[in-house]
Amino acid sequence: MKKVKGFSIVLVLATLLLLLQACSTGSTGDKEKEKGTGSDSAMGEGGVLKIVRLSDATGLDPHFITDIPSANVVHGKVYETLVAFDKEGEIQPRLAEEWEQVDDLTWKFTLHEGIKFHDGTPFNAEAVKVTFDRLLDPATGSPQREKLGMISEIIVEDDTHVTLKLSEPYAPLLSILASNEGSILSPKSIKETADQLAVHPVGTGPFVFDSWKSGQQITLKKNEDYWGEKVKVDAVEFKVVPEDSTRLAMVESGEAHISDQVPVTEIDRIESSDALNLTRTEGLAVEYVGFNTTKAPFDNVKVRQAVSYAIEREAIIKGVYNNVGTLANVAMSPQVFGYSKNVEAYPYDVNKAKTLLKEAGFEKGIKVKLLTSDRKERINMAEVIQSQLKGIGVEVEIEVLEYGSYIEQIDGQEHQMFIGGWGNATGDGDYNQYNLFHSASIGPPGNHFYYQNPVVDKLIEQGRVETDPAKRLVIYEEAMQIEMDDAVYVPIRNYEHLAVYNNDVKNFRLDASNYLIIEQAQVK
Repeated sequence: MKKVKGFSIVLVLATLLLLLQACSTGSTGDKEKEKGTGSDSAMGEGGVLKIVRLSDATGLDPHFITDIPSANVVHGKVYETLVAFDKEGEIQPRLAEEWEQVDDLTWKFTLHEGIKFHDGTPFNAEAVKVTFDRLLDPATGSPQREKLGMISEIIVEDDTHVTLKLSEPYAPLLSILASNEGSILSPKSIKETADQLAVHPVGTGPFVFDSWKSGQQITLKKNEDYWGEKVKVDAVEFKVVPEDSTRLAMVESGEAHISDQVPVTEIDRIESSDALNLTRTEGLAVEYVGFNTTKAPFDNVKVRQAVSYAIEREAIIKGVYNNVGTLANVAMSPQVFGYSKNVEAYPYDVNKAKTLLKEAGFEKGIKVKLLTSDRKERINMAEVIQSQLKGIGVEVEIEVLEYGSYIEQIDGQEHQMFIGGWGNATGDGDYNQYNLFHSASIGPPGNHFYYQNPVVDKLIEQGRVETDPAKRLVIYEEAMQIEMDDAVYVPIRNYEHLAVYNNDVKNFRLDASNYLIIEQAQVK
C-alpha cells in the first residue's frame, strides 16, 4: 500500500519522466541574455497576455475535446485535475493533496478543502463523482470515455475523500488523471447547463472563462478568488490569425506576445531579429500519413504497403521541416514510454511499390484524395507526397481544409488518405496505442484509420493492465510491429514544438505535450 503526496512509484511513465520536459527552454535563453532583456524587474503584474494561433478551438468541453489546440485553452487554466505534471514531468498534487493506492484496483484521494468553482459551487468529492459519472455514462457520448473506462465505481467517503475502484489494473492511471481528460467540472454546470459547456467552461482554475467570438478570439480573465497562487496577468487572449506572416509580424511589433504555431521556414528570420525569440521543445507527438483502411483502394493492404514504400520520408524531414524534429519509425515518440526502435518503417523502394500495386490489380495506376489541415508545412508535405506518388502511378488530389472542418471529415470517415498527428498528453504508450489503433477508439477518439485487428486489440488491452514495465515494452513492440505489417500509416516525424515570443513577455514555457504553461507569465 502506497500513500504519496508527490510522484507515485506505480509504473506511471517509468523512464520517460526524466526526459519529458528536459528540452523546454521556456522564455529564457542565451539570445535573450545577450540582449539584456532577461530581467523580471521590468515586468510588473497586470496587463493582457496576447497569444496568436492558426486555428480556433473546436470546443471547450474536456469530455469532448480530442485535440491539443482546443485543450490548450482550458487545461490547467480554466480546468484543473486531481493531480498534475510538474516542470520535470513528475506527478504532483493539484486538487487532491494526497493519494493512496490501496491495491491494484483501489485508489483513494484526499482533496483540498475550501476550493470553489468559478460559479461559486464548492469543490468536493461529490464534484469528482459527478464529473466522472458524466464522462463514463454512455448516454453522454464522450469520445474520451474509454480513456477512463477502467473506472468501475466512484465512492464518496465524505467531502474530502473519494475512492476510485477499477475493473482491472491500469498502469498509467495517474497520468491520464493529470491530463485534459481528468479535468474536474462544476457539478452545477453539468446538472443545469451541460449543453453549454462546449462554449462556456466552468472549472476551479487560475483563469475564468470570459468570452468566445467564434473564429476570432477566446478571452480568459484572472481568477481573483483562486485558491492557489494567483496569475500575474489580468487576462489572456487567444486570437485566431490564419496567416503565418501576420502572426509573426504581430509578435514582432508587440501587437501580440506569443505564437505557438511557428512555420519552420521562419526560423532564420526569428533568430536574426532583435525583437523575436524562439523556444523549442522536444515533443511527445508524432506526425504521419494515415490510411482509411475501410475505403477503397486503401482497404487493400498491398496498396497501403505500396504507398508506404513510395514515400521518401527523409526528404520530407529535410525539405519540408528544415530538420525540425526527427524521423519517426512508429506512431510513438522516443520520449514516450512504450516506444521501440526495433520496429522499422518501410524503406523508400519505388520498384517494390510498383510491384505491390501490380499485385493488387492497379498496374495502370489509381486516383486518390489526400486530406490535410491548412498548416503550411502540412500543405507542403502533401505536395511532396503528391509528387513522390506520381512516380508509381498514383495520382493524388490534395484537399486542404480549415482545422475544424478537417477534424469533422476524419471524424466522419469521409477521407481516403490523410496527414495527421497525435499529441501524447501523458507520456505513456497506452495514450497512443489505445486511442489510435484499438477498435473501441474508431472515429472521434482517435482511430481515424478505422483500423480493426482483434490481435492488436488484445495486445493493447494487455498493455493497459500489465504492471511490469519490461513486459509492457514487449507488448507494445509486438502491437506496433503488427500495425506496421498492416501498413496502417506511414510514420513521418517526431515533433519538435516551436513558439515565438517577443521581449515583452516572461516566465511562460512550452511543455512536451505542446501546452503553453502561462500561470507565471508576466507582460510589460
